Amino acid sequence: MDRRRVVITGLGGICALGGNAETIWEGMKQGRDGARPLDFDVRDLKVNVGCSIVDYPEDDGIDKRQSVTMGANSRIAVIAARQAMQHSGLEAGGFDSHRAGCIVGVGVYGADAVDQSYVDIFLEGKRRTNIFTVPRAMPSAPSGQVSIAMGLQGPVFGVSSACASGNHAFASAVDQIRLGRADVMLAGGTETALVYGPLKAWEALRVLARSVCRPFSADRDGLLLGDGAAIAVLESYEHARARGANILAEVIGVGMSGDASDIVNPTVEGPATAIRNCLADAGISADQVDYINAHGTATQANDQTEARVIHDVFGPTAKTVSVSSTKSMHGHCLGASSAIEMIACVNAIREGVIPPTINYATPDPVCDLDVTPNVAREKKVDITLSNAFAFGGTNAVIALGKI
Repeated sequence: MDRRRVVITGLGGICALGGNAETIWEGMKQGRDGARPLDFDVRDLKVNVGCSIVDYPEDDGIDKRQSVTMGANSRIAVIAARQAMQHSGLEAGGFDSHRAGCIVGVGVYGADAVDQSYVDIFLEGKRRTNIFTVPRAMPSAPSGQVSIAMGLQGPVFGVSSACASGNHAFASAVDQIRLGRADVMLAGGTETALVYGPLKAWEALRVLARSVCRPFSADRDGLLLGDGAAIAVLESYEHARARGANILAEVIGVGMSGDASDIVNPTVEGPATAIRNCLADAGISADQVDYINAHGTATQANDQTEARVIHDVFGPTAKTVSVSSTKSMHGHCLGASSAIEMIACVNAIREGVIPPTINYATPDPVCDLDVTPNVAREKKVDITLSNAFAFGGTNAVIALGKI
């Protein structure tokens, strides 16, 4: 039986590069660095820079009764979802709400709500936390809040696989459409990582950069955390065509794997298997891929491992396929990263532009890839891969194609 084709018809986002998907993409093409000093009391933090959100709307359009129940990660997810719906041309009453759902990936949880509860109890001496602390903090809150705001009554749930959560959300949404459970799915990721508690935890791992993010550069010294959210509207091809939608790209393949090795140290075999699974699902060979949006966190081990993975899968074309890490610009937004990177992949296909890896200064002999250093490059792009390789060895790769 022929499986249902899945296409992308709308994009929304908000992060350090801008308040919507169009502005984010323009920032990527320009090589804009989203790193800036943290805008809250950093107390004893050793790192005081991150990729915080810009252009937050004065009116986010969220119902006041719903707003009081929401943490920051849910709020930005709803903003991105509303943008994606508007971009796709979908409006309430224009689709079957029982065949439309939502899956949002979150790397951690609503950390702002938990941090505030500690402040309330331990610093301010209050006897109880905010009544909505639990619904603000739970990892599934963003998907639920998006479904409420958008009126989606089909499959609705959250996924959490650390830094691969966005791609796992896309993969899960593709499955819902392929299996015939839905015609429309909103999918993506959201994260508010620039919160004191999580920052202290990441600081303890000794993987945070001191100033800027330099993926694949020999002088890289770690990742920069960021806040952000991005949502895509996925539809069955038939549903999109029937309503005359503007189709942006097709999701042609999904690949997943587990390292089953170490909670923080990646293997080559696990990510390579995810890429191969994705290529097989798409029915394409490695030499057909024009652009890889790398996981590219700018840690020493991750970047070297990913370079080995690409060489393992791509063989002789590993040094010529275009690669870049847009995390160099928008930061590592954890569960939202691969969702924001979807914006790069879709628009690389549509405009024929490879976004750069900025802050690249010194080649690393182990990372001998064409990383599109510092400046965007025009190139015909028909097929892209988006890599997401997370703590826990949870890997998810998405292939997009021109349509």
